[in-house]
Amino acid sequence: MKPTRLLATGLIASVLGLLGVTTAQAITLQEIKERGEIRIAIANEIPYGFMDLSGNAKGVGPEVAQHIAKALGINNIKWETAAFGSLIPGLKAGRFDMVAAEMAILPARCRQVLFSEPNTSYGEGLLVAQGNPMKLNAFEQFTEGDLKVAIMAGADQLEILQALGVPGARMVTIANNADAISTVATGRADAYAATSLTVAELAAKSDKVESAEPFNDPIINGTAVRSWGGFTFAQGSEKLQKAVNDALTQFKKTDQWKAILQNYGFSSADINESFQKTTAQLCKAS
Repeated sequence: MKPTRLLATGLIASVLGLLGVTTAQAITLQEIKERGEIRIAIANEIPYGFMDLSGNAKGVGPEVAQHIAKALGINNIKWETAAFGSLIPGLKAGRFDMVAAEMAILPARCRQVLFSEPNTSYGEGLLVAQGNPMKLNAFEQFTEGDLKVAIMAGADQLEILQALGVPGARMVTIANNADAISTVATGRADAYAATSLTVAELAAKSDKVESAEPFNDPIINGTAVRSWGGFTFAQGSEKLQKAVNDALTQFKKTDQWKAILQNYGFSSADINESFQKTTAQLCKAS
């Protein structure tokens, strides 16, 4: 490389650094096989992806990912845990090769990372104090008054609440789901907005909180909100994305795939809905 080119490259890198821009760390299936393991990240969120007390990766994302890795000839998985909001930055920085957190496929995220085809589909919910003293059953109730709703940093509930017109002053951001019970039980927030499966799991952990029942799905542009979750990769990792998609498509035809979802509380409707949208449709801006 000529000195002038070195200088130009260094200048560009410096400018990108000053602007906070990071380049995606692409990786191929062949590179992973040569390394001997794939690094997969989860966010410790039940039932999507978490580490159990024995240090084993569990949840619908990791268990499906294990079958995919085997189908691709990858024998070893190195599991990484990260805060949900750090998953996409971690992919961009090359800290892991793939995310198995059932991250919702959204246009804003599609501009930053690559997604597999949907693995799951799920609806929304609210975690409230025991007895639901504020009679909460919909996200829309936070658009007026002084009620506050908690959300997890980086979660797509932020975009849902914003689309409904909920002011930022009425949102309380927490680092992870583990903080949701205390946040609601102590009154720091009147409710915690998350997927229905996450809310049910949290409600089962404490008698100080419960799932808001009945719950009315948020309606945006005349359509009830439902999420589709998939595996995530850094931009430029199209070959790995395609290999995972091919293996996932085959695995979703099996009873074993269906049994994994059912074991973690996904309903028949959730399972059927996972086939109703493609990633191309979900990534397209409305």
